[in-house]
Amino acid sequence: MDILIVGVGGQGTLLASRVLGRYALEKGHDVKLSEVHGMAQRGGSVMTYVRIGEKIASPIIDEGYADFILAFEKLEAMRYAHYLREGGEILYSTQEIMPMPVVTGAAEYPQGLEEKLRGVGVDALELALQAGNAKAANSVMLGALCKRLNLEKQAFEKALLDSIPQKTIEMNRKAFELGYAAVQAAV
Repeated sequence: MDILIVGVGGQGTLLASRVLGRYALEKGHDVKLSEVHGMAQRGGSVMTYVRIGEKIASPIIDEGYADFILAFEKLEAMRYAHYLREGGEILYSTQEIMPMPVVTGAAEYPQGLEEKLRGVGVDALELALQAGNAKAANSVMLGALCKRLNLEKQAFEKALLDSIPQKTIEMNRKAFELGYAAVQAAV
């Protein structure tokens, strides 16, 4: 399975890829990860490839070959939608983070993205706030991903909780559960 995880710097996309990789390794799969995060510290685009299978040679996913895109921001989902294979799926946060051209007034945030995206939207920010902190939005999205991909919930949640600081476990557990409950399993 080829999964592209995208978002904006600071959203926890790199942590998400490591959690997914940890889960896959625990299940006995070969995993390759590759990160692209040039201007991430300034709110720039972040992209991580996660390839899971019996034997993976390269960590890179070519355009048009991703089975699944996990997007932590709506515009980032649209920006990388061309990576999705025919029949693939996008799971995206409905959160809108204004890129610098929008902030400066040089551009406008695109409208109508939901209609253009072939995917499932999750209000990850609102659910993270319910869990106790906006920074838990990545855990919300991981819970939703777990459900959509029909992954073993207990093992996936363990991979998440083993990857975060002890003091944030309860908040992230709650965020994961809220994300899991927010979507339906894929058929």
